[in-house]
Amino acid sequence: GFISRTLADEMNVPLDKRIETILVNMERCRWVPQQLQRQFILVNIPDYRLYVLEKDSLVMSMKVVVGKSQNKTVVFTGKLQYIVFSPYWNVPASILRKEILPAIRRNRHYLAANHMEWHGKSVRQLPGPDNALGRVKFLFPNSHSIYLHDTPSKSLFESPSRAFSHGCIRIAEPRKLAVYLLRDDPEWPDSCIDQAMNRSSELTVTLSKPVPVYITYFTSWVSRDGQLQFRKDVYRRDEQLASLILEKKGL
Repeated sequence: GFISRTLADEMNVPLDKRIETILVNMERCRWVPQQLQRQFILVNIPDYRLYVLEKDSLVMSMKVVVGKSQNKTVVFTGKLQYIVFSPYWNVPASILRKEILPAIRRNRHYLAANHMEWHGKSVRQLPGPDNALGRVKFLFPNSHSIYLHDTPSKSLFESPSRAFSHGCIRIAEPRKLAVYLLRDDPEWPDSCIDQAMNRSSELTVTLSKPVPVYITYFTSWVSRDGQLQFRKDVYRRDEQLASLILEKKGL
């Protein structure tokens, strides 16, 4: 075998630090609802993965891209209610101010070159293969303006560390998730989903049964096969929580 630098770094983490990480994540487990729904979607930020569980069985798992350190993805719970096929991307005010407007000043053809248009006093990107949200997005209304969506930047999923977004969660297999969520709707066979993902205009579908979504932050847990897992503390949240726990216990 070959001992890489990454493997050596993991092997050199002190045992007391590992124990501290486990304690921190045991505390986080207390924040999760005791009675989970029979069907739910879970995103674990440090794991860079999305899981769909149904009746305690893992239905699917896929890679995700989460917010970078200056645009952290928020930990919260929501209910997925809408699938938006061929979405517009309504550029957030902060991105418009910091990125789009300076680009327009440098190049007056910037909007046309990037399939964008003015929409009132804001800018939106037209549906299509170059759209920042890809071919579909999944909405669970929340005050953080966070949702799941496709992306044209597929190469990012090959990176082991995937904190690249402005806060929303990009998913590697959006069609697979759409097919699963609409599996019991006779009006939405796979062929119709493919057509909807390639429209020139936006189409919103309301789910008959909203699906709970848990955005979580676990840097350690026991996998379904009984293996103890550890992940990098991408947002550097473990140390602060560890200090609070140890202070409370008088350690």
